[in-house]
Amino acid sequence: MTVPAPRVRRRPAVPGRTLPLLLVLALLVPLGFIFAQSESSAADDHDLASRERLGVRYLRALGPITDALVEAQAIAVAEGAVSRGALTAAIEGVAEVDSAVGDELRTHERWAGLRAKLESLPDRGLGDPEAAFRAYGEASDLLLALYRKVRESSGLIRDPRSDSFFLQDGIGGDLPTATVLAGRLVDLARLAAKRPAAERARTGAELAELRVAALGPATDLVADLRSAVDSSESTDLGANVLTPLDTYQRSLETFSVYSAPGGGRSAPSTDQLTQAGITAQNAAKQLRTVILDQLDALLKERLDAIDRDRLLGRAAAGTAVALLAGIAALHLAALRRARAAGPPPARRTPAEAGPPPAVHADPPITVSEGDRQPVAVGRGGDADRWRPFDAAR
Repeated sequence: MTVPAPRVRRRPAVPGRTLPLLLVLALLVPLGFIFAQSESSAADDHDLASRERLGVRYLRALGPITDALVEAQAIAVAEGAVSRGALTAAIEGVAEVDSAVGDELRTHERWAGLRAKLESLPDRGLGDPEAAFRAYGEASDLLLALYRKVRESSGLIRDPRSDSFFLQDGIGGDLPTATVLAGRLVDLARLAAKRPAAERARTGAELAELRVAALGPATDLVADLRSAVDSSESTDLGANVLTPLDTYQRSLETFSVYSAPGGGRSAPSTDQLTQAGITAQNAAKQLRTVILDQLDALLKERLDAIDRDRLLGRAAAGTAVALLAGIAALHLAALRRARAAGPPPARRTPAEAGPPPAVHADPPITVSEGDRQPVAVGRGGDADRWRPFDAAR
């Protein structure tokens, strides 16, 4: 009789022991890739929003210099004495901002050229208002070029959100252009009244062209701001922007009426146009402050949201890594315990185990003849049967 050998638990093979660790590593690789991509995208968005806020800071500094330049031009064309106090203060304000953020926005060169031009402007018309008009016009062109440079270098012109894009387009493009050209239109109308009659036709064409150039950006500004309000999720934007926008739009309508020639004149009424221009400029100042504040608030909210999302992403990635590391640690601990327990006993073949142990049976009981005694079997003892009897019992 062959007795089967006892079943012995086999130790897992090496691939079986390392497979869980390989699976953990396989999960870590895509997880790390996704986390790296998310961090890179969030970092790019954060850098863009940060640079845009620097652009807003620069645009805020350019506002006073725009107003001072338009006012100084009007005084110079009218052959009055220009007070350089406001212009000088505005120049110093822009110089301070350019020194702080000009390296990142790459505006040093353009600002240096504009500053040199502004400081060389005449304090009065010097008897030649036409020359003053051209000189201030060149300075204002350089100023508008600096506006474009700030928007491009800061990334404002590439803003991915609809509301902030329309705001930056209005504050960095439409509003300064409309302000400069509206002031230029008023001054040209003043010059037209002093030009000889032979130049009346040419002057009328210049005024008509400049009127279109000035009213176009102003109209675009109104459309941009309404689009920003309509597309924004912010409840504060509409409440803060619409009221000054309505004021600016009414002043713009008045300016449009008085800038049109009428009554047989090739040029508009100078006094009425000047007053309408001053009203529009004051409305533009108020609107500019509101737009800059709202744009900066939207960018700050975006930065806060990016930081919050990055924090949540890092927490989620850290949790996933901790879970996978825990799984790997438990598996390694199990392997160490199995190794410390030693190798399992080797399994032997039946030939190596030898013959099975002998089975010992109880010896047979021998009953002698004297130990037999009659036992009655059946009813009444009719017959005698003999059976062994254990005397010891």
